Amino acid sequence: MKKYKFLEDIAIADIAFESCGKDLNELFENSALAVFVSSAEVKTIRLKVKREIKLSNDRIDNLLYDFLSEIIFLKDKDSLIFSKSKVDIKENKKYKLKATLYGEKIDLKKHVLLHDVKAVTLHLFKIEKTKNYWKATMVLDI
Repeated sequence: MKKYKFLEDIAIADIAFESCGKDLNELFENSALAVFVSSAEVKTIRLKVKREIKLSNDRIDNLLYDFLSEIIFLKDKDSLIFSKSKVDIKENKKYKLKATLYGEKIDLKKHVLLHDVKAVTLHLFKIEKTKNYWKATMVLDI
């Protein structure tokens, strides 16, 4: 099982991908990784800055949407790019996410930036549980 794969010919002017994980934590981490890889060459990003995100939602698909949107917001607001995440999701009456993102401030002399991801779209957005793993499909607006 691959962490993520980009889907060609799905969204011509955008980036479509599918991510997988053995559980929800891994699914969210691999979805975040696909966003990181879309934004920059992750091997150029050092783990100098740590940001924590806490979110909750009644629906797991909305939680993933909110999580990835927060990553994009941090890039735009604080000029931060990331290359690693650690996610912990608990389910009670709601899904509660606690995530830590690792990266650094954008440095144009050092980082190889790729696409300026503007948003996660709802076009083709879905999460599904298969027999052995979780899978998400989504399109990023660039």
